[in-house]
Amino acid sequence: MSTIFSKIIAGEIPCHKIAENEQFLAFLDVMPLVEGHVLVVPKEETDYIFDLAPDQLADLMKFAQSVAPAIRKAIPCKRIGVAVIGLEVPHAHVHLVPMTTANDLNFTQAKLQVSQESLAKTAELIRSFL
Repeated sequence: MSTIFSKIIAGEIPCHKIAENEQFLAFLDVMPLVEGHVLVVPKEETDYIFDLAPDQLADLMKFAQSVAPAIRKAIPCKRIGVAVIGLEVPHAHVHLVPMTTANDLNFTQAKLQVSQESLAKTAELIRSFL
């Protein structure tokens, strides 16, 4: 059974795409911790991030590294935090989260409720800095 991320990659479920190449996709989290929270996923469905081949893991991080500066320019923050949790969706992924305080990366806090219109505007803003 394919994951929600595989369905997003296949175009079966819409997303607010930030960047894409042959191997990876970056898109806004629809239940973000903070505005500008981006998920970076490999297109190949692999459950556990450390099951990725070493070169694929390195390329995933390089792709995330290419997206992070655009998020930082679009969303006022001190840093872009990086987290790998991997418990909710069995598809390897990296969270890129704009941070002003360490609590911005606290996954136990309530998620933002954001409209599709607001997500679309945020995605457009981030893409403008790529």
